[in-house]
Amino acid sequence: MTTLFDNHQLGPLPLPNRLVMAPMTRVRAAAGGLATPEMATYYAQRATAGLIVSEGVQPSLIGQSNPGTPGLHTAEQQESWRQVTAAVHANGGRIFAQIMHGGRVSHPSTNGLQPAGPSAVPAVGEVFTPTGRQPAPIPRSMTTAEVPDHARSYAEAARRGVDAGFDGVELHGANGYLIQQFLSSNANLRTDRYGGSIANRIRFAVEAVTQTVDTIGADRTGIRLSPGATIWGVEEYDVLPLYTELVQELARLDLAYLHLEVTTDAETLLTLRNLWPNTLIINPGPPLGPGQTTPADAETWLRQGADLISFGRAFIANPDLVERLRNHLPLTPADESTYFEGGTRGYLTYPPYHYATSA
Repeated sequence: MTTLFDNHQLGPLPLPNRLVMAPMTRVRAAAGGLATPEMATYYAQRATAGLIVSEGVQPSLIGQSNPGTPGLHTAEQQESWRQVTAAVHANGGRIFAQIMHGGRVSHPSTNGLQPAGPSAVPAVGEVFTPTGRQPAPIPRSMTTAEVPDHARSYAEAARRGVDAGFDGVELHGANGYLIQQFLSSNANLRTDRYGGSIANRIRFAVEAVTQTVDTIGADRTGIRLSPGATIWGVEEYDVLPLYTELVQELARLDLAYLHLEVTTDAETLLTLRNLWPNTLIINPGPPLGPGQTTPADAETWLRQGADLISFGRAFIANPDLVERLRNHLPLTPADESTYFEGGTRGYLTYPPYHYATSA
């Protein structure tokens, strides 16, 4: 039986184990969306993961969702990431950048721009801003002519990421952000070629991925999806046919991997597994809330055909998570109050497991 500690070949990358550090927003970037030395230390501490997927990185200024997040749309941002990728590689790790366009999930006080989305339908809930949470604003509906520019921004950020030393990129198509907004039945009310039918609603995702593949190669490109997730008020009324058609289209592009969150029923996810010919990453933990992926969750999904398992919250407080799971050591709980507060507390202050020494 496959275990978390077996190796796996991910395109050209040999992975020493099947644990993936899931992408997690930590809002520790410097002004201008620059990566920092502290971020380099944070990711390097976790380099024993088979693969690290970075926090969401905005591909454009208008794509920025939260304050304090890093970007990959300027030369300065690109250069700032070199210290991160170099530190991870020096510690023997592998790292993909997650490219995340927030779409309607943003606020003018964050980046000075009115958010843009598929339609002028606001997200549900309050968004993060530099002065605290505020109601999600009504976004501007993208014109048909500009939609391809937003799709192209993923590819342009991917090129910058690879040039900065990332081993590849993951397009964030999950959790209510721009790609899932186009997939949505209620956030996407368009009547042009990007709305209405399933073929039209998946078009943006397929175009963004295709352009990324054309720019950096299929074996350096992955995508994350959360079928049926209702985060930020997104709804999909036709989850199985929608994701069946999307996964079939993406499979033709021969991507490095598909990263699925367990946000719908197991039968649907197993159908998608059977449609997907390459590496499948499963993230069993809930995308929101206090729960986290457990070794039992991982074993269940490995038995059902997943190739890799991503762990999120467990990696925050356990930089040596691979060793702890391998040796059945206790896990340190994460302090949720420090997730987004900035600084090094709850970021660089979690030590590896301390083995007691005999007298």
